[in-house]
Amino acid sequence: MAMRNFYNEIKGKKVKELPSHLKPMLSIDYVKKSVQRALDNYHAKYIQTSSIDPLYHVCFGGMIFSYLVALPEERRHLEHQQHAKEHGGH
Repeated sequence: MAMRNFYNEIKGKKVKELPSHLKPMLSIDYVKKSVQRALDNYHAKYIQTSSIDPLYHVCFGGMIFSYLVALPEERRHLEHQQHAKEHGGH
């Protein structure tokens, strides 16, 4: 949804106008306000309504995070296992 809004904003602009349009969006203050607005929207949508969705977000987010943290170790293990198989090891 945010990408669609952004696209609609820049759709009618010329290429020379884009840097002046994008520069304010890259400031620290703009990013802080955007994050605060997103947190306020999340709070209003899920926390104020006593929804169970935040619990799901934490659980699934934790599962995805743990998978991504363990992925490099697993890939190294599988590469070692493949290397051993190719060279007659155990």
